[in-house]
This record gives sequence, C-alpha cells and structure tokens, in this order.
Amino acid sequence: MSASIIPPIGLGTYGRLGDEGLAALLSAIEIGYRHLDTAQSYGTEITVGRALKTSGLGRDELFVTTKVADTNLALSSFMPSVEKSLEILDIDYVDLLLIHWPTREEIVPFEDYIKALGEAKARGFARYIGVSNFPIMLLEHAETILGKGEIVTNQIEIHPYLQSPRVRDYARRAGLQLTAYMPLAKGAVANDTVLAAIAEKHGVTTAAISLAFLMEEGHVVIPSSANMQRLKDNWAASTVRLDAEDMEAIRGLDRANRMINPEKSPTWDD
Repeated sequence: MSASIIPPIGLGTYGRLGDEGLAALLSAIEIGYRHLDTAQSYGTEITVGRALKTSGLGRDELFVTTKVADTNLALSSFMPSVEKSLEILDIDYVDLLLIHWPTREEIVPFEDYIKALGEAKARGFARYIGVSNFPIMLLEHAETILGKGEIVTNQIEIHPYLQSPRVRDYARRAGLQLTAYMPLAKGAVANDTVLAAIAEKHGVTTAAISLAFLMEEGHVVIPSSANMQRLKDNWAASTVRLDAEDMEAIRGLDRANRMINPEKSPTWDD
C-alpha cells in the first residue's frame, strides 16, 4: 500500500442527507474513518459540516474533499462556488478541492478553470488540489498549466471490473495518486465467486477484498454506506494483506466494465 497525503480509506457521502445521513457519517467517524468525500452536486456538504461539528474532533483530524461542479467552472462562478462550499461546510478550508468533471472548451476554456483551481489553493481555500474524471491527455495539459505535482489526485471509477490499466500506469509514472470512486462496483463484488474465495481465506467480506486490492494497487478508496456493519466490513480492508496469487486472481476480473458514463464524459483511456 503506497503512502499518500490522502487517507487511504475515505467515505463517499453521496446520498447521505438529513439526520440519517448525519448518523451514518458519525458512525463512520466512530469506526475510524477520517476522510469524508463530498461535492457541490451531492447536496451533502451540509451533512459533512454537521458531522465535523458534532464529532468533537479537531479540524486537523478530519480530511475533507469537495468538488467544483461542471456548472460552476466559468470564471464568474468558480471562486464564488468554492466560497459557498466553505460556508456550507462551515470551515475555513478544505483539505482537497477537485474539478468534478472536465467540460468542453466551447463551454469553458480548460485553462480558465484549471488556473482557477490553482488560485483557490493560493488563496488558502484548499490545502491540496486535484481533478476527477480526467483522461491522460487532460492530466498532462493540467500539468503544463499548473506545474508538476500540483494536481495530487485524479478521482475516477475504479473497481475489479474496471481497473483502468492505462491511467493506472500513467499515474504511477507521473507520481499521481488515483482515488477510486465506486470501488465496490455498485455492490456487484458481493456476488463474485473469485472474490468470495479470497474473502473466505482472509476472513473478511468480498467488499473488503475489493478495497484491499485497490489499495494494494496504490489507490485511495472511497466506498459509501449508511449501514454500520458494512462500514465496519469496509474498514476491515485496511488490515488485509493480499498475496501475489490473490492479486493475480483479482487482476483477471478486469473487463473494462464502466458503470458511470454520462453524456458529458470525456473520451476515456480505458
């Protein structure tokens, strides 16, 4: 498992709304999660803010990620939207600020919103900056604008059935952290016989094996659940050590099965 400035297991907060959502986040924090991943488009920044206040933990004890929506990338909207996110979260800065989706040049020039991302960091609104759903071409373009090492992560869909080897190998060469969203493939890993056999061997769930595999590949994972037992099961991935045979078997599950592919998607590498 590679070292990262981002806690290796985070909690995706999509759908965690209202008092039930708050309870789920507080349960996760009780278990040990210290990385909460939200976005302007999720509507959960307010839940994360409430969890921060209610947890009793210091601000520096929780790592908070949020994402600028593609509808807020124009220069007139970008910084006000970041300031609004901080207001909703009720904090002075986020630990990690991402561009949620790239957009077409004719809608907003790429250089405009990438420079705005760098400016948000310069203003102290974010400790680190990154992107989400970026193919290699855009990652390289962003690096030419901001400089090497400024983009600390690319958050993309990765799970045993979509291992994205081209982006993975590029990220390793570039020293770029990948963050895997939807790491349990919308729950599909639960019924996988290959993962089930490895899970039995290690005494954990198939979900924990999926997460352990992705972390062993060097990725940060942000599974989502509101169920206390599943939150615990997922957290158990941090104690699993897969051997070479396990890793090879799971690598064999890759079938480039992409589950999130809206019309606005860029041209994917894998």
